[in-house]
Formats: sequence, structure tokens, C-alpha cells
Amino acid sequence: MTGKRALITGVTGQDGAYLAQLLLQKGYAVTGIVRRSSHAGVFDHRLKWLGILDDVELVDGNLLDQSALLRIVQAAKPDEIYNLAAQSFVTSSWQQPLLTGQVTGLGAVHMLECLRSVAPQARYYQASTSEMFGLIQEAQQSETTPFYPRSPYGVAKLYAHWMTINYRESFGLHASNGILFNHESPLRGVEFVTRKVTDAVARIKLGKQKELRLGNIDAKRDWGHARDYVQAMWLMLQQDKPDDYVIATGRTTTVRDMCVIAFKHVGLNIDDHLVIDPAFFRPAEVEVLLGNPAKAKATFGWEAQTSLEALITEMVDADIKRLSANA
Repeated sequence: MTGKRALITGVTGQDGAYLAQLLLQKGYAVTGIVRRSSHAGVFDHRLKWLGILDDVELVDGNLLDQSALLRIVQAAKPDEIYNLAAQSFVTSSWQQPLLTGQVTGLGAVHMLECLRSVAPQARYYQASTSEMFGLIQEAQQSETTPFYPRSPYGVAKLYAHWMTINYRESFGLHASNGILFNHESPLRGVEFVTRKVTDAVARIKLGKQKELRLGNIDAKRDWGHARDYVQAMWLMLQQDKPDDYVIATGRTTTVRDMCVIAFKHVGLNIDDHLVIDPAFFRPAEVEVLLGNPAKAKATFGWEAQTSLEALITEMVDADIKRLSANA
């Protein structure tokens, strides 16, 4: 038992749930901030899936409510704070740019103000994103690659990223940014392309659906497993000095090839079911993302453990199990 205390925003999301599981396994006391929802019993399904719901202390809060956050941080007395909460669906950020800016951008500053004001000795992790690279300025993106975000989400995350650096340098805080490339799992929401694909493939295999509708299948992404990536989050906060790190697999794959893995796993032909729908094209596309995780490997020995093939087949199997159980 470490005796350490951790506070996680976004604890009911994919990353928050896996991170909470990891920290509990390491003996941490974990407090998670959740938005009050009218859908009782729905928001906590990921924690239930991992079997840890009863082990996490959940408290009501919102990144837009500074006073509530201050009270939560004072009560939790965290040794480590992980800010994972955000409006994190890229497509929605064009429909809700102001909300995205407030929650994803300013919300991070609310947490930094809490850190500075009432928990300056705590170590802080900010969830940055490869979407900040956007229109890529280098073929493989590292910590020194110039940013060029292509969505309101990417812009808001870049603001939070630089504010984290500014607070670190201005106030001597142990605050680090994790620039995570795409990371998925069976806990990913169905609005994200990987889970949309694996859920659709499972439905098609079970005779519940006939087609999968997607937009730009030529876009390339560097996909890893969220379970691997939360390990990197924790490792960043164990370092003597705070810093910023790219977390990625170093391999990029088209959306189409990712789909092929899913369909092939259940013995189906992608061309019999895939439909290209212009409604799913982004206003400004990010064509290629490919991360260079060399700094993380050199500094604290992290590297991705799960191949894309293993990730996608795990997700398809989980969706088939879920759908069969609800049949």
C-alpha cells in the first residue's frame, strides 16, 4: 500500500476508469469528480465494467465551477491530480465551440488554479492530445514538433497545454502534459471511430445491422490501447522533474485498414458492408498522425504493449459479448 491519494477528473471516461483501476492496484485512495447526470446508473458503467465502482470515492463537481473544485481538492488532499475531463469528441467541437473552449480549455485552468492555491505540493497531469498537431509540420510528431490544431477541440487543448507549462514555469508546480495519440479500448464511447467500427462489425456479425457508414477512411492514425497509456500518465508523475511527453505506438494505419482487421476477425468482407457517407467528413481534416515516443521510453522506460490487431480484436469480442448479453 502506497498510502497516496489521487484525484481524477473525468473518472467515468475510458481513461479515467483505467487509470483509477491502475492506481487502486498500486494502493492509492482514489477520488473521482463526476458531473451530476439525470441518467442515474448510466454514467458509471465503465467503472462497473472494471469491477471498481465501489472502490472509488465519487464526488459531484464540474470543471466550470471553481468554488466546488476548490472544496473538492481541499477535502481530497491529493498527492496527485489527473485532469482528464473535457469535451473530448472532436466532431462535436465544431457544433459546440464555446462549450469546448470553456470545459476543455478554461476548465484546465480552473484545476491549475486549485493546484496553485490549495495543493501546490501535489503533482499534476494534464491530458494533452495529438490533435494539437493537426496539419502536421513533421512526418513523425515529437515534443518539439510545431502545433497546428485543426478543430476547436485541438485549439482548446493547446490552450490548456500551454497554460500547464506556464503555471509550471511561473509557480514552480510539478505539472506535466501527456500528449497522447489515439488510444482505444472496449470502454471507448461508440461516437469514436474505432468503437463505432467494432460495434458495427459485431452487430453485422450478429445480424442486427447490415452496413457501416464512415467518412474519410484514408485518414491515418497512431492507435494504442488506453490500458497501456494510463501507465504512462502515472509514470510521468513519478519523475523528479515535471515535463511533457508524447505517448504513442510509432505506427500509423488508415481507418480502412483498421476496419479490415475488425471485419476479418469475424470472417466478413469489408467491401460487402462499408458505405462512405459525406456526412461524416470533418470540416477540416487531420490526414495523418504518427507519434514519436522516444523521449518517454528513454526517460521512464515506457512503450506500448498492445498491437493494433490485438486491440481491435479485443474490442470486437467485447462488443459481441455485450450485444449477445442484451439480446
